[in-house]
Amino acid sequence: MKRGRKLGPVLATALVASNMIGSGIFLLPATLASVGSISLYGWVIGTVGALLVAGVLAKLGQLVPEAGGPCSYAANAFGAAAGFQANAIYWVSCVTGVIAIAVAGVGYLENFFPALSSPLPSAIATAVLIWLLTLLNILGPRFVSQFESVTILIGLIPILLVATLGWSYFNPHVFADSWNVSHEPVYKAVPESLVLLFWAFTGMESVSIASAVVENPSRNVPIATVGGVLIAAVVYICACSVIMGLIPASELAKSTAPFADAVTVMFGRVTGGLIALAALTKSLGTLGGWVLMTAQTGKAAADRGLFPRLLGRADDQGVPIRNLLLMAALMSVIVFVTVSPTLGEQFGKLIAISTILCLLVYVYACLALLRYQRWVPAGSALRAWRPVAVAAMAFCAVVIGYADAPSLWLTLAVMIFSAVIYWLFGRRWQVI
Repeated sequence: MKRGRKLGPVLATALVASNMIGSGIFLLPATLASVGSISLYGWVIGTVGALLVAGVLAKLGQLVPEAGGPCSYAANAFGAAAGFQANAIYWVSCVTGVIAIAVAGVGYLENFFPALSSPLPSAIATAVLIWLLTLLNILGPRFVSQFESVTILIGLIPILLVATLGWSYFNPHVFADSWNVSHEPVYKAVPESLVLLFWAFTGMESVSIASAVVENPSRNVPIATVGGVLIAAVVYICACSVIMGLIPASELAKSTAPFADAVTVMFGRVTGGLIALAALTKSLGTLGGWVLMTAQTGKAAADRGLFPRLLGRADDQGVPIRNLLLMAALMSVIVFVTVSPTLGEQFGKLIAISTILCLLVYVYACLALLRYQRWVPAGSALRAWRPVAVAAMAFCAVVIGYADAPSLWLTLAVMIFSAVIYWLFGRRWQVI
C-alpha cells in the first residue's frame, strides 16, 4: 500500500478510540443496570486492567510491528499451532463483537422504527447494517478510518451532553437506590460486572491488528493503543456515573437506547430522538472499524499460512475483498441463528462471549512478551515489563473466572474446535 494511503498517529488513535467508544458506551449502561451503580468500582478496576494489557500490546507493537497484533505475537513466540488458535479465537471474538455492535445500532434505530422491536425485523435490520459497513470497507481502510473520525465527533455529542449537563439533573437518591441491585457482597458484585463492562475496552488491539495499514508502526502503534484506552476510560467513567443517577436501574435495564432516554429525562422527547440519531451514527462508525479489524485478522493469519490463502488475497489498496464478503455472509447467518426475544438479551449474550475470547488472546500476548524476553536482541530490556505482563495476565484470568458457565463452556468448545481444525487442515491451508 502506498505510504500516503496509510494511517498516521491521529487516525490510528481515532481508530482505537472509536472502536472502543461505540456500542460499549451506548448500550452498556442498560446491561450494567443488572449490577447497579456499584459498577463504577468496576470501571476503575477495568481501566487499570485495560492499561496493563494496553502496555503489553504497546510494547509488543514496538518490538514486533507486524500485522495481526496479539495473534501474530503468539505465532512468533509459540509456533504455528498456537498462532492458529489465537487467530481463530480472536476472529470468532471479532465476528461476535461485530454482530453485537450491529445489534446496538438497531437498538437506537428502534427509536424511529418501533417495528424493529420484534425479533425478525430486528434481525433483518442487523444484517443490513453489517452488509452496509462491509461495502464501505471495500472502498478502503483509510475511507473507513475517516468515516470513523467523523462519526466519533457526532457520537461524542450525546456522551458529552450527558457527562457535562447531566450533572445538573443528577439525582443522588436514584444513584444510591441503584447502588447494588443484585444485593451481592461487594467482592462478588464488582468482579461480576467486569465481564460485562470490559467489553467496552476490547478494541484496544485494533491498530496492532491492522498495523499493515499504519505508518511507522513501531512508533504509532504504541501511541494509538495507550492513547485510545485513556480517552475511552475517561469517557466511560464520566458518562456512566451520570446516567446511573438519571434513570433508576429497574428502568435502565429495559432500555434499548440509554443515552437517548437520559437526554429525554433532561430535555424532552424531541431532543432524545436527536441523541438517538447521533448514537446510531456512532454505532455505524464503530461497526465499520470492527469489520476492518476482523477482516485484517483473517488476512494476517492467511498471510502466515494459518488460515486459507483465500482470506488473504487483497486488492492494490490492501483490502481483502473476498474475506470481507465471506465474513459478512457468515455473520448474517449467525444473526438469524442467535436472534433473541429482546435486543438487550441478545446483546448481553454476544458481548459476554466476545469479551472472554478476546481476554484469552490478551493472555497469549502476555505470554508472548515473557517468551520474547528470552531470545530477542532486546530481551534484556524487556525484564522490566515482566511484572506488567504477569499482572495483565492475572487480571484477564480473574475476569474470565467470573464469567457465567454457558459462556465458559462455549469458550472451551471454541478452543477445542480450533485445535482439532488445525490438526486436520492447518498445514494444507498454506497451499490453498
